[in-house]
Amino acid sequence: MNRDVEKILFTEEQIARRVRELGAALAREYAGKEPLMVCILKGACVFFSDLVRATDIPLSLDFMQASSYGAGAVSSGDVRIVKDVGTPVAGRHVILVEDIVDSGNSLCRLRALFAGRGAASVKICAFLDKKARRTAPVEADYAGYEIEDAFVVGYGLDYAERYRNLPYIGILKRSVYEK
Repeated sequence: MNRDVEKILFTEEQIARRVRELGAALAREYAGKEPLMVCILKGACVFFSDLVRATDIPLSLDFMQASSYGAGAVSSGDVRIVKDVGTPVAGRHVILVEDIVDSGNSLCRLRALFAGRGAASVKICAFLDKKARRTAPVEADYAGYEIEDAFVVGYGLDYAERYRNLPYIGILKRSVYEK
């Protein structure tokens, strides 16, 4: 798998340090509120697991899966809810935890969905923010790193369900996804 990576953007150590910083920031903002942290599957699962351990306040967890990519490298723009949360969100402070904000289509739709369900607040915490690809009016309230317009894998991010288990985030070689 490593031979398919053109360049490492963030090492394990850089990732761990930034996750601790994000967890501390969330703990400060949500002290006394017991937020509901929602993992957007599958890509955010690794980040989510590390983040909840780094957020030292009482909180609840749930999971949701939304898809706009399938096995492709570019968003189709059509957002499907594959798995919905089971926790009632009315009156709750919801933190949507995502691996990357790319086009923003999925998160724009999900934020509106939770707001429509009566959430007290809905914020987005994403590990990566790729602003160059944004087509929807959405921004991450918390972001680990802003990245260039490149196809990245590792630390939960995939291409065709591969590379999620890489312990770092790297740029995938074009030759892998432009076949």
